Amino acid sequence: MRRFSPWGVVTALLGLGAMAWMVSSVGPAKIIEDVGNVGWKLIAIVAIGGLRFLLRASAWRQCLEPPHRLSLGDAFAAVVSGDTIGNVTPLGPLVGEPAKAAFVRGRVALGPALTALAIENVLYTLSTAAMIAAGMVALLISFQTTSAIRGLGEVAVGGTLVLFGLALWMLWRQPALIGRALSLAPPLKRHADRIQEIETRIYTFASRHRGRLPLLAATEMGFHALGVAENYLTLWTLNRVAPPLLTAFILETVYRLITVVFRFIPMGLGVDEVGTGYLTQVLGLGVSTGTSIAIIRKLRMLFWALVGGGLLIREGLTQRAQVPQDQIERG
Repeated sequence: MRRFSPWGVVTALLGLGAMAWMVSSVGPAKIIEDVGNVGWKLIAIVAIGGLRFLLRASAWRQCLEPPHRLSLGDAFAAVVSGDTIGNVTPLGPLVGEPAKAAFVRGRVALGPALTALAIENVLYTLSTAAMIAAGMVALLISFQTTSAIRGLGEVAVGGTLVLFGLALWMLWRQPALIGRALSLAPPLKRHADRIQEIETRIYTFASRHRGRLPLLAATEMGFHALGVAENYLTLWTLNRVAPPLLTAFILETVYRLITVVFRFIPMGLGVDEVGTGYLTQVLGLGVSTGTSIAIIRKLRMLFWALVGGGLLIREGLTQRAQVPQDQIERG
């Protein structure tokens, strides 16, 4: 059985400590009251989370090249399972993304699945960066902020410009960075040509499949739009009044930023509560509102983590069951 890494235990404990501190500062009774006020609407929040997984699964399928195919159901199950692994470990997407391809290894070859995942993650990363930059600009223009937040916003916008510049440079130059690095390591040299081929397919995907790009862009933007909708519904439920759409948009962009920066902390424990609470205070909504939003997010994440865990167990049992069957067929 695999042991928990010391770093994973430390980050989880620190996150739990920060979360407990934030909840105690706001008052557990207030958090419980807010969560209770959500009531049945929590089902809608959880459903929105499922729709977001469905959109990422759809984008992944669109990045697969013929003759390889993957059903939407299988892609959805893989995305949920990979997200579960990524959320509960400090390595995040480093293990979560490969896990998606491993989950569907019986339906599509590992190489094409990983290549499609890499393409989809590039598009997702660019769309996320653009959204974070837009949210930071909106926050800085529309609200009075501290020098720390202003500095963070400027860094986020500057980082987005650098990221898009780097993406354009890589599409133009098409450097086989990973393949060349592997060619310098004798134990891995035999994989260099294959990796360089995958890198080339990633760089040339847009030029080879221009017709897919509008739908892919719409799918990725739909993912972010649903995130805004989740925040809008949560705020509406907590405050009993429809919030400005801009507020929900800024909340989602800052949450995306927190997720990117603190991906190594399992489920964003603590940092989400502290960061969102601080933001809602800046937005004039109070610290307790932000803490409650983060707790409600945790409930949504926990539900889908349980679903992902169940899917992983089912997949493992299925793989085990196939071994005796294969032996019977050979016999």
